[in-house]
Formats: sequence, C-alpha cells, structure tokens
Amino acid sequence: MPRPYRPISSLSMQPSKPWISIRPRQPGISFRVDRRVPMVLVILTGMALVALVFNISQGEYAVPPLEVAKTIFGFPANPDYAFVINTLRLPRALVALLVGMGLAVAGTISQAIARNPLAAPSVIGINSGASLVAVTFLIAYPNLPIGWLPVAAFLGAAGVAIALYLLAWNQGSSPVRLILIGIGLTALTGTITSLLITFGNINDVSQALVWLTGSVYGRSWAQFWPLVPWLVVFIPLSLVLARDLDTLNLGDQLAQGLGSRVEWTRSLLMLCIVALAGSAVATAGTIGFVGLMAPHLARQLVGPSHAGLIPVAALTGACIVELSDLVGRLLFAPIELPCGVITAIIGAPYFLWLLYRNRNQ
Repeated sequence: MPRPYRPISSLSMQPSKPWISIRPRQPGISFRVDRRVPMVLVILTGMALVALVFNISQGEYAVPPLEVAKTIFGFPANPDYAFVINTLRLPRALVALLVGMGLAVAGTISQAIARNPLAAPSVIGINSGASLVAVTFLIAYPNLPIGWLPVAAFLGAAGVAIALYLLAWNQGSSPVRLILIGIGLTALTGTITSLLITFGNINDVSQALVWLTGSVYGRSWAQFWPLVPWLVVFIPLSLVLARDLDTLNLGDQLAQGLGSRVEWTRSLLMLCIVALAGSAVATAGTIGFVGLMAPHLARQLVGPSHAGLIPVAALTGACIVELSDLVGRLLFAPIELPCGVITAIIGAPYFLWLLYRNRNQ
C-alpha cells in the first residue's frame, strides 16, 4: 500500500522550511511544529468562537450575537436570554464543538497508524461498532434509561477495536491488516444493524434511525459534562504521542530501528481512537466524514508534522460540526436537518475527490 505522507526526516532537512521547537523540562517530550501553526490555531479558534456565538444566536427566538456573549459571561440584558442561551442553546453548541474535535483527532490518528489517507474511525469499524450496540440498546431494550446509551455506544466501539487488533495480530500488527479487517468488521456490524432496524418495533426503529444520522439536537449539560473528561485526557495524550506518530509514518522497521516501541505505541494510539471516537459517537450519534475531512484540511494548512497537525485538525473538526449544525438549523427552518446529514452531503463528494486524486498512487 502506498505511503501517503512524506517522511518527517526528509522534511526536517529542508533549510527553507521554518520550524518552532518546543522542549519542556520533562525528558523525552518535545515538539517541532511549523511556524504557521500558531497563526492558524488563532484563526481557527476565532472561527470556532464566531460559529459558536452565531449558532447560539439563531433560532425561533433570535438573540443578537453581542447579547449572547454578554449572557454567557453573566451580564444578560434580558432575563429570558439566560434560559434560552445557557440552558437550551449553549450546551448543544459546545457539544458540537467537542464532538467535532474528538472525531477529527481520532481520524488524524487513524490515518497515521494506517498510513492511508482514506482511513478514519468509520472505515476501520469503530463508529459502526458503537452504532451496533447503541441500536441494539434502543431497539431490544427500549425501557432502559436513555442515560445508558453513551455507555453502550462506547462499549461497542471498544469491543470492535479489541476484535480488530486481535484479528490483525500475526507476530505483530500491520497497517494493511488493520484496514482490511476493519473494513470487514464495518460490513459485518453494519449488516447486523440493518437487520435490527428491519425487524424492530417501528417506534423504536424511528428513534434509532434519528440517532444513526448523527445530531446534537436536544443535547444538554447532561451530555456535555460526561464528554469533557475523554477529550481532556486523550487529546493531550495524542499530542504527547505526536512524535511517535511521525516515526510510525516512516514504516515499522525504520521506527523500530529508531527506538520506537511500535506495538506498544500503536496499541496506545488505538486506545486514543476508541476513547475519542467512541465518546463522540456515544454523545451525538454517527456524524460521518468529519474524521476524514478534518485531517486533510489541516494537513494542507500546516503540513504533516503531528505536533501541529493534531490541534489544527481538532479545531477544524470543531468548525465543521458547528457550522453543519448551524446550516442544518437554518436551511429549512423551522425544520431542522441533523448535522450528520450536512457533513455527509459535504463529505461524500470530498471522499470521491480524494479517491480521484490518489488514483495513480
């Protein structure tokens, strides 16, 4: 399988390429990022905040963007604003940002460990495993508290990841086997999900189909706070492993020659994928193509070094989901389209374009 990335070692030998080296006091931890990264992060952070405020301001009860900011900081000009913004709209908008970040970082890691530009959590079966267990929960056990749904979806993602790694193991795991077995697990879990939908009760199936499209509709603080710890722990862990990701892109043999513990590192990275993608899918359903698009867009902005690529991809994914939710709310208002539909409308042509661009590689 072709290697989609240019080796980091060859990039570092180009004198015309500006870099910033960050070396904390802790031994073994260092970052080398393109000088474009800080400016791109500032711009993307501004875009994410503007999208957040504008998304909160829109709706049946419109609120001026300035009043949104004042209300969030505790200075509402109208007492009604506090309930509409802080209780109804702010948690939904924040969930959209966090879900986009989790899916984007999981997609970035997936493409790196598979050394394939078309890899994503949805391709290697992580999302479909979460979807299968969640649909089983909704259809087979409709009377259980809905609060167990995120737990069920996460366990499904973890189960598929464990099966993927065990089936791909043959004196070690290779990117090719991970991709091929992941595609097979995706097909298998997708087929079982379709059977459940076909033979399930119509009312329960309707709820499952809404969840499968991917949406942040109705998300509240009850869904926001359980999502936060997953991102707080595993996005920084991904950054710590950024240099190992760069090394893995050089190939397993060369990575081992450079002192990298390949299987240990790959297992830890798989854990990051499961935690980030599983928690995102558990919270908002299967919002497709974010894990595919965000890493590619980020790579075009700051290059392939993962120390800069991971945070840029995270903010890119946050902007994609936030803007998709906004477009879905406004396009056919008062009818809302799930943000997963919007990302699919954008992502499917983007996926075909990637296939066309890489046809000769």
